[in-house]
Formats: sequence, C-alpha cells, structure tokens
Amino acid sequence: MIDLGKKNVLGVLVDAVDYEAATAKIIEAARERKHYAVTALAVHGVMTGVQDKAHNARLNSFDLVTPDGQPVRGAMNLLDHAGLADRVYGPELTLRVLREAAAEGLPVYLYGSTQPTLDKLVPALEQMFPALKLAGVEASKFRGNEPGEDVEIADRIKASGARIVLVGLGCPRQEIWTYAMRPLLDMPLLAVGAAFDYHAGLLKNPPAWMQKYALEWLWRLGLEPKRLWKRYILLNPAYVSRLAAQKAGLWKATPPAPTTDKVQKFAV
Repeated sequence: MIDLGKKNVLGVLVDAVDYEAATAKIIEAARERKHYAVTALAVHGVMTGVQDKAHNARLNSFDLVTPDGQPVRGAMNLLDHAGLADRVYGPELTLRVLREAAAEGLPVYLYGSTQPTLDKLVPALEQMFPALKLAGVEASKFRGNEPGEDVEIADRIKASGARIVLVGLGCPRQEIWTYAMRPLLDMPLLAVGAAFDYHAGLLKNPPAWMQKYALEWLWRLGLEPKRLWKRYILLNPAYVSRLAAQKAGLWKATPPAPTTDKVQKFAV
C-alpha cells in the first residue's frame, strides 16, 4: 500500500497513493460516516485548476485526489520521486470501491449522467456485483441549481440510506458538485468522470499498451473528436510546458490554500 500524502502538480495537490490505499481510505470514510470528497484527476482536471485559481483552491480542499492519468503519475514521480508504478484511474477505482462496498453491505447512490446511461449502468453493475446495494439512482438535470436545491438533494441521498455517492457529471462540474455537497453529506462523494459511460458499455477502454504509455488521450480523441479536441490539442502542450517550468524552478506553482467558500451556483 502506497500513501505518501499530497504532492504539488502545477499548484494542484494530488495524493501519491495506489489503488489499495485509495480504496481503503474511501471505505473507511464510508464506515465512519465522514464528510469525504474524492476525485481522480488526469491532465484536463489538473489544468482546470491551473486556469482557475478559485477552482484550484476547491480542488486543494478535497480529502483525496488520485493521479488518474499517466502524465499526472509521471509528474509526481518526476517532481517528488513518488515511485508510483501505476496511476489510480477513476473507472478502475470505481470498480474496486464497489467491490468492497458490496462485500461490506455499504449502500451506494449514483448521481449524474443521463437516464438512458443509468438504465444501462445499473444492470451492468448488478451483474458484476450481485451483492451490491444501490440506495438510489438520480440523473443529472443539466442545469444550474435552484435556491435550496442542494439541501433537497442531500436530504434525498441521506433518506436513501446511502453510504457512498458516485458522481458522474463530467469535469469540472462533478468536482464543483462534490465540493458544494461535501458539507451536507456525511459520506464519501466520488467524482468518477467517465466511469458511468465506461461501465454502462457506452465507451470502450483503450488497449492496455495505450494506457501504459499515456496515450489514452489519443484514444478518447479518436472516439469523440468534436467534443474533446480542444481539451487534448491545447491543454496537453500547456501541461507539459508548465511541468517543465516547475521542474526547472522557473515557476514555483504555489498551491492556493484550501478553501471553504460556499459555491452559490453549480450544475445539478
């Protein structure tokens, strides 16, 4: 088990952990009914913090931020000699958490994505984990929250008996939702990115060799070029240049202090 604490990647604090440590932390928080915000950041997620200091401060307040992409894992090894042999990929972490939740009888709530995606996801998860208890399933409304709606959502989730919430709203909407809802829910909230689409069978994982050599972005770009071209063609070079500047000492990349400022408007 590897758990070396938070490391500075371009000013965003990312935990140097492996799958075993990340899963254990999440399940422990579920057992103990702790407020616990989790996300898995690839290059795009890190760059959202670089480009928006307020969002960076929110990310730095998360309890657990895993290195979702190989470039993020590589950055931690380069900058801090973390010695991480693998990333902690959101869709894979999701499965590991669900496996443990099923074994311990911890009910899970699915929040986000579309109803057709959830209609495919639920039976897929039930087939993979027959003992899994799904406390509730709620699709995104694809709009901003209304006054008092955060409390209403939290009340629904708490009333369901859930002990873990998986959030699939896309980056950075899911991180903002998780940050905003964390004070209202005494359970782990996991921003899991495209995990809903992958496990519903709507997206296909790239070959293992592409994942190993940090080429998943190229696979995703090929699948969704119109939606993702700006993310990868513009952000990847910016990430590499910032990383080089941080490594060379030309840029301090000082992490903003974690914040507790309330978010007034966020996607639900």
